[in-house]
Amino acid sequence: MNEHTLRQRLVTLGKRLYDRGLSPGTSGNLSVRLDDGWLTTPTNSCMGELNADEISKLDWEGNVLSGSKPSKEYFFHLAYYKHRPEAQAIVHLHSSYSSAVSCLKNVDEASVLPPITPYFVMRIGRLPLVPYRRPGDERLGDDVARLAPHYSALMLANHGPIVTGKDLDATVSAAEELEETAKLFLLLHGHEYRTLDADQIGELCEHHGARWES
Repeated sequence: MNEHTLRQRLVTLGKRLYDRGLSPGTSGNLSVRLDDGWLTTPTNSCMGELNADEISKLDWEGNVLSGSKPSKEYFFHLAYYKHRPEAQAIVHLHSSYSSAVSCLKNVDEASVLPPITPYFVMRIGRLPLVPYRRPGDERLGDDVARLAPHYSALMLANHGPIVTGKDLDATVSAAEELEETAKLFLLLHGHEYRTLDADQIGELCEHHGARWES
């Protein structure tokens, strides 16, 4: 897709996430890679009311080339793009169920959500917990850079998820799948439940390209 089309797609998908209640108020941000830089949603913007012309375009040093001032969290998008070449788009949400999981004590920090469905394994994989940083703390960029080569998604403690993917549409779908998995996990909380075993995960890796990194 060219830049104009991707700007319009950011508007459409931002509204989809907002209408589903996954980006309340002015929370969350989206971005997508271009040949000559990348696009991201502006600071303090509502994802249900994005303006294609105001979407920020940045270079690979984080300089604004056009559009409005970018999200204050642009730096962790940049870290992901620099350290995970296959990441073509990024979705960061403050969606309710995922954010709730990010606040739980005693989760497995190697993967905050267990492999309870094949779709979570295929679209997300392991979801490590990133220690809490205040919003806008640029040390979070270093945290993301360290993990980005190994994981397609991360969970920010007491904050919410960051999801990457092969293109913008696939990344939004993966973020929606993560939210549904978080919802299932919370519904199962306190109950005995099955997870996929190593053979079942291996089969997904073999047949569907899933990556369940250790």
